[in-house]
Amino acid sequence: MAARDYKALLARLRPLLALALMVVAMSLLSDRFLTPDNGWNILRQISVNLCLSIGMTLVILSGGIDLSVGAILGLAGAVAAGVLRSGIEIPGTEWVLQCTPSGAILVGVAVGAAAGWVNGFTVTRFRLPPFVATLAMLSIARGATMLWTGGFPITGLGDGFGRIGTGALLGVPVPVWIMVGLTAVFVVVTTRTRFGRHLYAVGGNERAARLTGLNVGRIKLAVYTLAGALAGVAGLIVTARLDSAQPNAGLGYELDSIAAVVIGGTSLAGGRGSIMGTVLGCLIIGVLNNGLFLLNVSPFWQQVIKGLVILLAVALDRMNSKDKDS
Repeated sequence: MAARDYKALLARLRPLLALALMVVAMSLLSDRFLTPDNGWNILRQISVNLCLSIGMTLVILSGGIDLSVGAILGLAGAVAAGVLRSGIEIPGTEWVLQCTPSGAILVGVAVGAAAGWVNGFTVTRFRLPPFVATLAMLSIARGATMLWTGGFPITGLGDGFGRIGTGALLGVPVPVWIMVGLTAVFVVVTTRTRFGRHLYAVGGNERAARLTGLNVGRIKLAVYTLAGALAGVAGLIVTARLDSAQPNAGLGYELDSIAAVVIGGTSLAGGRGSIMGTVLGCLIIGVLNNGLFLLNVSPFWQQVIKGLVILLAVALDRMNSKDKDS
């Protein structure tokens, strides 16, 4: 095997090696890390980030970025909790349509998808840079969440809704089932469907994709809508787990999401990466967060360490891209 092949193989295995090293290190540093309970705890914790990160992977593969996923998570969770508690008032009448937990779930996902659609519409119709369009949506969604909740938590959502975040099926937490199901679906979507091939083509070379006849605008619109819907699912899990919709839910989640995607090997330039890489990225972030917590590391230092990990991942991605171009 040539040296170039070894480097390519090492680049592909880098996230897996990083995860293995981190697990070994945390196991040696804390005797509470390598236990079954803590393993389930890590999987529950990463389920929210993985929902966000799958959507973020699609967006970054298309050559974009989405800074609004955390804010959409908060808005979707708050709206779902609000309609579950108080129902939906029908304009012009005194009627109130009461919502079941299933109805509230549909509303939450629909709110997330609608916010994502607006992101995609502004990016494709008005040609706004994704950074600007999604930053604006971040502000809009945060403000809308405050207006909807009045700045106060919405609590007492009931056991039926709470099962999404705290229930278990066959001994496995429901959020983990959701995480596994979404991963399987989007692995197939990105690797076995025409949409997946078009997504990589758009991210790899948008101009060439247009010249070959691909409807780039429609693909990007679908990608941002899916990312918004997945943020809605994440918002439902968070709200159900806490039995409360917090007005500031999802604050800073976009950073963990982008970090997981980049650490998992998806190129910020677009067109290169995978959903399974993002799963590894989420596991690395989850193990890092959990290990630092068990080691009683200050939350301020945790932010510093995560920032350094992101810098390292981006630097390695840039070096890998240069090697491929040379």
